[in-house]
Amino acid sequence: MPLCLRIPPQKEEMIRKASKKAGKTKSAFIVEAIDEKLGIVKNREKKIRQLAGWMTHEEAEELRTSLNVFDQINEGDWP
Repeated sequence: MPLCLRIPPQKEEMIRKASKKAGKTKSAFIVEAIDEKLGIVKNREKKIRQLAGWMTHEEAEELRTSLNVFDQINEGDWP
């Protein structure tokens, strides 16, 4: 579902610079900030850490790598 936000130009520039530095799109950066505010990121990390005790190092690394997809949102994919 598309969402439109009115962001002051100064904040938009800050978001642009920070997202570029993080190697993410502006959308991915904003969604990550919302997830952090809602506690979603902490919950995901907590679950992964709990599971990691039962995994081998290789399995934990594979899980970590596969979760990177959540950090990638392409602005061009939005309708």
